[in-house]
Amino acid sequence: MVKHIILWTLRPELSEEEKTEVKRGIKAGLEGLVGQVPGLESVTVRIDGRLPTSNADVMLDCTLTSFDALKAYATHPAHVEVADTRVRPFTAQRSCLDYEE
Repeated sequence: MVKHIILWTLRPELSEEEKTEVKRGIKAGLEGLVGQVPGLESVTVRIDGRLPTSNADVMLDCTLTSFDALKAYATHPAHVEVADTRVRPFTAQRSCLDYEE
């Protein structure tokens, strides 16, 4: 199993209302990829419960069957569509941690 963890910081010029809508869109888009992308076993997007000690706004936690599945996920058209329309236009920073369990 491979874990794919992403932390995003949203663009500072977004209002709180815009950030709320963007987070909902990111969550719906990414969690909706389960069943569409081969090898993608689970997706959890955390958008609520953020404590004031945090320096990121959104967390993605994915489980994939293998490193090859992770590489295929990165270029899968459904994932690219979500990334290009719901994530990249609204994020200022991205951190990634991939590891094998």
